[in-house]
Amino acid sequence: MSMRGPGGRGAYLSDEEKANAPKVTGELVKRVVSYLVPYWKQMAVVLIAIAASSVLGMMPAMLTGRIIDEGLIGRNMEMLVKLIIASLAVTFGSNLIGVLQSWMNTWIAEHITYDMRSQMFRHLQKMPQSFFTSNNQGDIITRMTSDISGVQRVITDTLTSILSNSITLAVALIAMYSRNWVLATLGVLVVPLFTIPTRSAGRKRWSLTRESQTISDEINGILNETLSVSGQTLVKLFNREEKEAEKYEAAARRQIDLNVRENMAGRWFRVVISTFTSIGPMLLYLVGGILMMKYNADLTVGDITVMVSLLGRMYGPVNSLLNIQVDWIRSMAMFTRIFEYLDMPVAIDNAPDAVTPDHADGNIVFNDVRFSYEPSREILKGINFELKSGKSIALVGPSGSGKSTIINLIPRLYDVDSGSVTFDGIDVRKLDLKFLREQVGIVSQETYLFNGTIMENLKYANPSATGETIVEACKKANIYDFIVSQEKGFNTMVGNRGLKLSGGEKQRLSIARVLLKDPTILIFDEATSALDSISENLIQEAIDPLIKEKTSILIAHRLSTILAADEILVIKDGRIAERGTHHDLVNAGGVYTELYETQFKKALEA
Repeated sequence: MSMRGPGGRGAYLSDEEKANAPKVTGELVKRVVSYLVPYWKQMAVVLIAIAASSVLGMMPAMLTGRIIDEGLIGRNMEMLVKLIIASLAVTFGSNLIGVLQSWMNTWIAEHITYDMRSQMFRHLQKMPQSFFTSNNQGDIITRMTSDISGVQRVITDTLTSILSNSITLAVALIAMYSRNWVLATLGVLVVPLFTIPTRSAGRKRWSLTRESQTISDEINGILNETLSVSGQTLVKLFNREEKEAEKYEAAARRQIDLNVRENMAGRWFRVVISTFTSIGPMLLYLVGGILMMKYNADLTVGDITVMVSLLGRMYGPVNSLLNIQVDWIRSMAMFTRIFEYLDMPVAIDNAPDAVTPDHADGNIVFNDVRFSYEPSREILKGINFELKSGKSIALVGPSGSGKSTIINLIPRLYDVDSGSVTFDGIDVRKLDLKFLREQVGIVSQETYLFNGTIMENLKYANPSATGETIVEACKKANIYDFIVSQEKGFNTMVGNRGLKLSGGEKQRLSIARVLLKDPTILIFDEATSALDSISENLIQEAIDPLIKEKTSILIAHRLSTILAADEILVIKDGRIAERGTHHDLVNAGGVYTELYETQFKKALEA
C-alpha cells in the first residue's frame, strides 16, 4: 500500500525516515550533481523547454481576458475567432514542448541510472567474498535496483517539479502584477489559506494510511502463517482454528474502522479544499468589483477573469514547493544509500606492482597463515604446508575446522590476516588477480549453474572452447553419455540453479566446466558430499585420474579419495594436528584414527 499525501505525492516523512534523514552537505550535493554534468547540454534543453512550456501554458489564461473584453463584450466576431485560434495554438504548442521536455527528461534519467548501475555493478564485482557473506543479498539487490531506479524519479519528478513549479509561479506572479498590483497582492495573501488546510488534512490522512498499512501487514502475516501447508497442519494438530479465526476477524474489524475513517477524512479533505479554493476567486471578484464600480479603476471584466485564472494556476506549484523538502530528503537518503556501497573500499584488488608470470608451475606454500572472519574468532592459527607441482594433498578434519577456509585463501577470495600464501614463490597478494584465478579451478560442494543450456554453462569457463575440447572435458567428467542421451543434447536447459538436473549430474557438469578452464591447480571441496552411491561413484571415477594429472587439493570424506593423495593433512581447531600417509596416521591413535573409525571406515563398508 502506498502512503501518499494530498495531490498523489508522498507529502510526509515516516518516523523512520525522519530518524534516518541524511545530513545534506555541499560535498553530497556536489557528488549528486556530478552525475548530471555529462548531460549538461540536454539539461539546458530541458530547462529551456520547461520555461517555454510554462510561459505558453499561461497564455490561454491571458488570452481569456481579451476573449471576454474584445471578443464577447466588444461583440467583435473576427477578433473572437482569432483569439480562440491563438489560444488553441499556444495550448497545442505548450503540449508539444511538454512532450519534448518529457522525452529529454526521461532520456537523461535513463542514461544517468545506466551510468550508476554500471558503476555499482562493476564495483560490487570487485568486492571481496566477505562482503557477500556479511551483507543481506536482498539489500544488495535493492540498492542495485530500487534505489537506483529512485534516481530516475528524482530527475523526472523531483528536479523537474522544482524547475517547472518555480518557473510557473514566477510567470504567474509577473503576469498578475502586470495587470493589477492590488489584486495580485491579494492573491499572494490568499494562497497560504489554501495550503494550511491542505497540509493539515493531508497529515491526518497520512497518519490513518500508516495505521491502515500496519493492520494490513498484520492481516497478511496471519494469512501467510495460517493458510500455508505447514501452518495449516500446525493449526489443525493443536485445534487452533477458532482462535486463529478470532485473531483474523479482530484485525479485519480494526481495518474496517480505519478504512472508513480514512475514506471520510478524504471526503472532508475535498470539502475543505473545494471551499478554500473558492475563497480566493470570490475575494478577487469582490475586490475587483469594488475597484471597478466604486473607484473606477482601470480594470475590465476580462482582467479580473485573468487574475482569477492565474490565481488558480498558483495553487498547485505553491503546494508542491512547500512539500519539496520531503522529496529532497528522500532523494538525498537514496543517494546516500547508493554512495554508501560505492564508497566501500575494494579490500582485495591488484597491487600497484602486480606480477603476471609467463607460466605457472603450481607450487603452493602456506607460511604461518592466520585468518579470521571476525576479529574475535580466529579460524586458522598458524597453518604451514607445501604443495609441490604435480602432487596432491587431502585435507581432512571435523566440520568447521577451517578446511574450506584454507582453499579460499589460494585464489584470494579472502586475504590472510598474517603470514603468507605463495604461488610459485610469489605472495598471492603480489600476483595479478586475473592471472592467479585463471590458475585455480574449484569444484565445490554446492554447485552453481546459471539458468541456461548445458553448453552455455560449460562455455562460461572458456567461451572460445572448441566442440572437440568440450566433448573431451565432458568424457573426463563422466557426464558426456548423460548429455547426449538428452533430447536436445548440449542445448538442454538446466533450469534455475540447475534444478532440472540431479545433484550428481550438476557436480559432474561442474567438473567438466572446471576442466575447460584448464587450471594449474584443481581443488575439490567435498565434491561427492551428500550424493547417492551411484552418483558418488561416477564422480569418483572422474576425479581419480584428474588427481594424477593435476596439482590437486582435496577436501573429502571418502577414503578412496584420501588414499589417492600424496599427503594427508588433518585439520583441527584451525591447526594442522597431524600429517602423513594413511598408513602412518591410522595407526597413530590421534584425530585421523578417530575420523577413520567414525566416518571413513563406515563409508568404505557402505
